[in-house]
Amino acid sequence: MANIGLLIAGGSGNRMHQDIPKQFLTVYERPVIVYTLEAFEKHPEIDAVCVVCLAGWENVLSAYAKQFGITKLKYIVNGGRSAQESIRNGVFSLEGKCAPDDIVIIHDGIRPLVDEGILSDVIVKCRQYGNAVTSLPYNEQIFIIDDEISTMRYIPRETLRRIQTPQAYKFSLLDKKYHEAFEKGIGIHGSSYVNTMMADLGVRLYFAAGSEKNIKLTTLDDIDIFKALLKTERASWLK
Repeated sequence: MANIGLLIAGGSGNRMHQDIPKQFLTVYERPVIVYTLEAFEKHPEIDAVCVVCLAGWENVLSAYAKQFGITKLKYIVNGGRSAQESIRNGVFSLEGKCAPDDIVIIHDGIRPLVDEGILSDVIVKCRQYGNAVTSLPYNEQIFIIDDEISTMRYIPRETLRRIQTPQAYKFSLLDKKYHEAFEKGIGIHGSSYVNTMMADLGVRLYFAAGSEKNIKLTTLDDIDIFKALLKTERASWLK
């Protein structure tokens, strides 16, 4: 049974308002995507990595992999017009390369602080249940809008979980459901992602451990937070 990382880096990053895609922005002399690749490279249970890459940036990605010693990067696939099309392209490219019981760990290329413990837990849970989604409790109060200025309804936060990536799925399930989703037009529009698509198609999802540090780089403020986290060391007296 192999564990294959599927990194999604096919977006253009328009909300960052930079001249190059955010996954290729350099932070402390390393592109963002390299930090993410290094997490998968260093993990002892990851056997290979496939990156879904923004068209035109494939050679740049290959050059960075060579420069920074990323040996597990085996496949580079062109992205699609949406996140779901990009993930589909990555999944379909693994047909003939993955066995049915292989685990595919899908992760946003712009979540560069994923750590070994998070990757380990999502793999363990997937082996146990067939899928696993990285998750966190919701610590804020969520209210439902009644009109533009008021509300009297809320959702108890104890009933909520925030879902991140990585998400892990047995390849047979992942491949089957992406074919079904695009054939039926279910779970592939708007902000849909693998987890919401699976739920729309009737698949029960299982929680794995998450981390507040596992941030997604969407805006320039996120880059500032990322830089700060890279330089942060936990005080020795903290338990």
